[in-house]
Formats: sequence, C-alpha cells, structure tokens
Amino acid sequence: MMDYFTMFVFGLLIGSFMNVIIYRLPLGYSVVYPASRCPHCQHRLAWFELIPLLSYMLQLGKCRHCRVPISFRYPMVEFLTALIYLLCYIHYGLSSMLLVALVFVSVLLPIVFIDLQHQIIPDILNITGATFAFLILPLSDVSLLNSLTGALLGGAIMLIIAIISRGGMGGGDVKMVAMMGLFLGWKLTLLALFLSFVIGGLGSLLLILFRIKKRKDFIPFGPFLAIGGFTAYVFGTEILTWYFKAFIG
Repeated sequence: MMDYFTMFVFGLLIGSFMNVIIYRLPLGYSVVYPASRCPHCQHRLAWFELIPLLSYMLQLGKCRHCRVPISFRYPMVEFLTALIYLLCYIHYGLSSMLLVALVFVSVLLPIVFIDLQHQIIPDILNITGATFAFLILPLSDVSLLNSLTGALLGGAIMLIIAIISRGGMGGGDVKMVAMMGLFLGWKLTLLALFLSFVIGGLGSLLLILFRIKKRKDFIPFGPFLAIGGFTAYVFGTEILTWYFKAFIG
C-alpha cells in the first residue's frame, strides 16, 4: 500500500511540473526559470503555495495575495497525472516497462491540455517524446525496426488524412502520431489510430449534442490521439488478442 501512495505522490509532483509546461510553453517562456509566480499579480509563490492539490484546497482555489481564482486546471492536471502514474504502476509493477509508460504519458499529458487551450501541439514536445523513445527503446518490448515502422506508417497515414481533410488535421497531429509510433510499433499504432477516431467521433458527437460545441467549431484532435495512444500502449496486446479470437480465430 505504501508503494501505491509513493507512486501517487510522485505523480502529483510530476503533475505540478506538467502545469508549468502547459502554461509556459505556448507562451515561449522557459519551463525552469523564473520561479513560479501568480499569473495575475506576479507575486513569487512560496514553497507552501506549491504543494500539489493541498495548496489549492487550503487557499480555497484563490491566490493568497490577490485573491484572484486559480484555474481548476492546475489541481486537475496534478490529480490526473498522479492517477495515471498509479494505474501504470498497478499494471506494470516496478519494471522497465513502467518507466517507458511513465515517459510516454508524461509527453502526452501536456499535449492534451495545450491542444485543448491553444489548438496547437508544440514541436518541442513531439521532438522530446521522439528523443526519449529512442533513448529508452532498450527498456521497451518494441524493436528498433518495429519502432521506426510505427513512426513512418502512423505519420504517413495522418499526413494523407491531413491532405484529404484540407486543414481538418494539422501538422502537429501528424508529428504526434509519428512520435507515438516510436513507442508503440506499427501494430499498436494502427490500433491507436482506430481507437482515436472512434473515441474522437463519439466525443465530438457528445460535445455537439450537449451544445458545448457547434458543428462548425474546431475540435482539437490531439486529446483523442493521446487517449487512443495510451490505451493502445497499455491494453493494446489484450485488445488485439481478444479481437483475433472473437472475429478471426
């Protein structure tokens, strides 16, 4: 039980840094300097104002100095990161595959929230993800050839879709799928794309039905790619095994 708690707290800390990336990267700011400040009054935050989740609750969701409400995104990202880290630990245990999964999700999470807010997927995140994919490839169960094939195949499919859709898909989506392919290999990349389009279609339909979005509104696809990619990475083998047994074998 203590291992679960430790992993959850570790996820909270990483989630706090994810918030820094999500806020600063689209604005072109450094993610390491200067120290964290209130985006409204620019007061430098003390250490006790930076405790994940707890600071937000103790301050009742407001800056301690200017009393301007703090975006709910901050505790949400922290909690979501911690929850996903914990789920990865439960699934993989303390293993090399756990490290690969945590790196993968740590690249996907800031992409999700940046794309939702700014409708962009920064190249630096795709480049960072691709770099780490190569560095930790020996710890993965994906071969170099499979990894490269996944990147090329996934990127090519998304590029064709981007051309056909005439702007419906952006270059960031294409690069993101190529990056994901390095982690997944070609089979799971195809599964990730299938899941992304299914989840994206259903999600978009719900947003329209509940009048959160209109039919002509732009809906970022990066979050759906991230969900499909992570689902394929963690459960892809089981999904493919079930599919072939149920419909082919």
